[in-house]
Amino acid sequence: MGLAAAAAFVPRTHAAGGLARLTLWPGQPPGGGGPAGALVQDDGGAVSNIATPTLEVFLPQKPSGAAVLVAGGGGYRRISLVKEAYPAAYWLAAQGITAFVLTYRLPSENWTDGPAVAVQDGQRALRVIRAHADRFGLDPNRIGVMGFSAGGHLCGMIAARSAFRSYAPVDAVDALSARPDFAALIYPVVSLQPPFDTTNTRRSLVGETPTPEASAAWSLHTHVGADCPSIFLVQADDDQVVAPQQSRILDEACRGAKVMVEYHRFAVGGHGFGIGNAEASVTLWPRLYRLWLTSLSVMR
Repeated sequence: MGLAAAAAFVPRTHAAGGLARLTLWPGQPPGGGGPAGALVQDDGGAVSNIATPTLEVFLPQKPSGAAVLVAGGGGYRRISLVKEAYPAAYWLAAQGITAFVLTYRLPSENWTDGPAVAVQDGQRALRVIRAHADRFGLDPNRIGVMGFSAGGHLCGMIAARSAFRSYAPVDAVDALSARPDFAALIYPVVSLQPPFDTTNTRRSLVGETPTPEASAAWSLHTHVGADCPSIFLVQADDDQVVAPQQSRILDEACRGAKVMVEYHRFAVGGHGFGIGNAEASVTLWPRLYRLWLTSLSVMR
């Protein structure tokens, strides 16, 4: 079986900007367990009850060869597709970047592998994207990630721990790299350790009374090392959900490890501004991100 066939592509006919869908796993996801039935979507367009993790593909009219895996937030209890992931994907496609929106498994939904399941899906997603590089006209060396809030934590863990084998290989796709070439983390959860242990992300990943070791193991900044790709970081100082100090901790960790980081700190914007609907200067971040991609030679 070829790499693309093993990734279980479900072909359709799509106009530019339309959607294709990729399934991540050829059978059941690793470990077993999890929910049954269809996705549940709340009034805000966030989804849960995720039995089958997938990628939705947003195709640009003029592909540049670059691609970005997008992960919405939601505290690992739901995934914000309508307010975060989809607007980001449409914006990326408008820039010529093929976007892949990840609907990842939620650790809170009784998966046997617990907190590892989202990382498993994230690593597998990057491998599946690379398996389809020829089909979508992608450069496998220009594939990045973009995550919001808990999705920022997920994308950060994927970036910082790309050498970590979160699951046993299941087919030829798993011979491909799970390392993103660049990462954008937008108001990300970084630390699960006190005093930053009040988030739903912490509760979903390590529970109500975690050990210090578990909290450290799932804190992003503890894994930043020389192999971590360049990071673009955005947060507002008036964020009442994820303390803005968390981004500062990550910025310091990157600089200490000599990882290139560009940190944009805005005074006003709150939490959950996504691609930039707030009427504040934080709406500039997508433009700054595009300039950053140009400086990395991702945009050509």
